[in-house]
Amino acid sequence: MIDITTRYLGKTLRSPLVASASPLSEHVFKIKEMEDAGAGAVVLHSLFQEQLEHEEQALHHHMTYGTESFAEALSYFPEPDMFHLGPDAYLKHIRKAKESVDIPIIASLNGSSLGGWIDFARLIQEAGADALELNLYNIPTDMNMTGGAVESRYLEVVAAVREVVSIPLAVKLSPFFSSMANMASHFAEAGANGLVLFNRFYQPDIDLENLEVYPHVLLSTPQDLRLPLRWIAILYGRINADLAATSGVHQAEDVLKMLMAGANVTMMASALLKNGIDHLRVVEADLVRWMEEHEYESVQQMRGSMSQQQSGNPSAFERAQYMRALTTYEV
Repeated sequence: MIDITTRYLGKTLRSPLVASASPLSEHVFKIKEMEDAGAGAVVLHSLFQEQLEHEEQALHHHMTYGTESFAEALSYFPEPDMFHLGPDAYLKHIRKAKESVDIPIIASLNGSSLGGWIDFARLIQEAGADALELNLYNIPTDMNMTGGAVESRYLEVVAAVREVVSIPLAVKLSPFFSSMANMASHFAEAGANGLVLFNRFYQPDIDLENLEVYPHVLLSTPQDLRLPLRWIAILYGRINADLAATSGVHQAEDVLKMLMAGANVTMMASALLKNGIDHLRVVEADLVRWMEEHEYESVQQMRGSMSQQQSGNPSAFERAQYMRALTTYEV
């Protein structure tokens, strides 16, 4: 019997296949479908601090707007909400999801101020989330802010949230640090129980016909897994935090590579949006089949077996491999 269970954020998961944040998790019935298809856990879509502020401003506006007008004219309706789920609905969503499934529900929060992170992290814990993923998606554009200041702010956020919640914390990182290994270590020291590598920054595009800037969402491809694979392989066994691989995980081969690099779990969103939730069943079946054919008894047995720490050629993940790739390419 092949054992595909794994440990992530203090929980034993039935499999390393985790559904990462996507529109699929906005509906409880789809979360149930993902559980039935084999997901080991589900990460809810991110709640952004802008949504918290939007709701507060809207409430203030609709409680005060028209108060100086005649009473018979006080019939105002709020404009449609620009967000799918507001703060209160998000908390209710956590509760409903927990009531409907047995797998861990991991909330996701993206704040823009220290107070925003702390206040809502506490509410998310009270709503019953099994863990919280801090989505550090921020574009520093202040030319007077140094890289060190940016890094210090990120670490301050993690440490502050760690102080107010007891549930496990994962930090979803970008790869754009000048010393990625050093920052990973500091995040673990600040209280992160897990690191999710890597966040995909959706870049803007320009509509030449309408002369507008618009968000251009491109789903990941299997080629995107190489960057997280390298860093998971480098970090495995060197920091006191679980490692989650995200971006580029589409099929069993991708899962196997990430597990061998050292990932505790592999997260999927684009593959499920492209192929449907039942794609989880296909990936799990292919994963088990490969393990049987290659005589692996468990996920734990293979985890980290191809990491830098375990590799017979540690330089394969560093500069030497870069030079080898360029010098051996044939035209």
